[in-house]
Amino acid sequence: MAKKTDFRQEITDPTGKLPPRDTDLEEVVLGACMLEKDAYMNVCDILVPDSFYDPINQKIYQAITTLGFNQRPIDMMTVTEQLRVDGTLEEVGGAVHITELTARVYSAANVEYHARIIAQKYLARRLISYAAAIETKAFDESNDVDDLLQEAEGQLFDISQTQLKREVTQIDPVINLALEQIQTAANNESGLSGLQTGYTELDRMTSGWQSSDLIIIAARPAMGKTAFVLSMAKNMAVDFNIPIAIFTLEMANVQLVKRLISNIADLEGEKIKSGQLSAEEWDRLNSRLRGVYSAPLYLDETPGLSITELRTKARRLVREKDVKMIMIDYLQLMNATGMKLGSREQEVSTISRSLKALAKELNIPIIALSQLNRSTETRDDKRPVLSDLRESGAIEQDADIVCFIHRPEYYTKSGEDAEGNDIRGLAQLIVAKHRSGAVGDVKLRFVSKFAKFENWDQGYNVMQETLQEAPRKLSSKMNSQGQSSDNSADNRSPFNFGSIPGQQPMPDIMPGPGEQGIPF
Repeated sequence: MAKKTDFRQEITDPTGKLPPRDTDLEEVVLGACMLEKDAYMNVCDILVPDSFYDPINQKIYQAITTLGFNQRPIDMMTVTEQLRVDGTLEEVGGAVHITELTARVYSAANVEYHARIIAQKYLARRLISYAAAIETKAFDESNDVDDLLQEAEGQLFDISQTQLKREVTQIDPVINLALEQIQTAANNESGLSGLQTGYTELDRMTSGWQSSDLIIIAARPAMGKTAFVLSMAKNMAVDFNIPIAIFTLEMANVQLVKRLISNIADLEGEKIKSGQLSAEEWDRLNSRLRGVYSAPLYLDETPGLSITELRTKARRLVREKDVKMIMIDYLQLMNATGMKLGSREQEVSTISRSLKALAKELNIPIIALSQLNRSTETRDDKRPVLSDLRESGAIEQDADIVCFIHRPEYYTKSGEDAEGNDIRGLAQLIVAKHRSGAVGDVKLRFVSKFAKFENWDQGYNVMQETLQEAPRKLSSKMNSQGQSSDNSADNRSPFNFGSIPGQQPMPDIMPGPGEQGIPF
């Protein structure tokens, strides 16, 4: 039977070539949907109206989709009537053409296979269209190349998302995987099934950060969000050798590392900036930093990081560096370049949803810091709640765990609460949402001058030890002055700092053999 072509219009790409298509196969699938009861159910997850190249076939499949959505029977008569209701019956060739489509089908046995071919050709057409648009913009020298790259990544990400379909899994292999993970946790000395953070109460509540979880850590400014993730990154990367990546959108890498040095060496930030350290403090800096070198801690300071750029970098870090967790400081500074969004709230929602999808895809936990709105400042009770999350309720919805950092001391002048309890240094990590576990408060200690968080029962043990050792170290250094360098060679650091004229010799730390100067 001859095909009707009166109502068709071939569409060419900018090069004059016909895009990938198979209109015969499209008609076979449409005919099968109208003949076989279950045919549409087999293809509805594979095809959308735009999957069809022929505009006439798009309108017919739209009518079929409408019937399926309303749970109405799909056959030659109902599709004809739906097209009449839509006002497109004459545009597709009338009832005669609908009859011709069903006459072309002998069996619907392979309709799903045919639908996948149509979907692949649709994907190829989208790639051609995007590539042509990017090519045109690339020839225009007024366009910024970096913006074009992000736009291209966004468009490719949009295409790839439409192809992420998982098959239904019978429960048996999932049970086996769950039992395997339980057994692994049982064999683990810490009893944790996830990544250990070094904070005992938090690890007990969460069993460690779990793979594929999106964890939001939110607080008002000056509560210590960055200090907390840095302290946690130090615990995980330095103490437990867990590869960690930090994307810092707010601070430069050097600024972040200086704060990390202050945290690790128990040195005040002002001294780190000025370099005015005593001999004992140089000694402490030297000895503490030895364990940081070669730590699996990776930093990225890209400002205005887009979700597509993050996805590209995260995949590479997981593949090449075996990164086990990603931290983002902070979520509201990211953007969704390359995606068409109407408002900032929609953009934040898209970013939040994409972070959850990325965590699931890479099978690693992702921690994103977030700002809170000013609602806490207007309440008598300053403890944050989920509704305080800034700019989008989607953050609360998408996250597996939502934690708030709350320091009661910040809102009092006496260092005591209403009951007269000493709250100096008290920091509460409020686990307000936990999709697979308990919620509650975790008590931590915040050491403000070092911008670090410790276990509450850890106290100032490290500082006390340092203060006890300081006189002995200083006395030892003074007694050793005047000795030949040969006698002290075995105790020298692998880092070489030169002397500063007019001052006592400093410990050997940086910057390199034969060089002189003050670090930072």
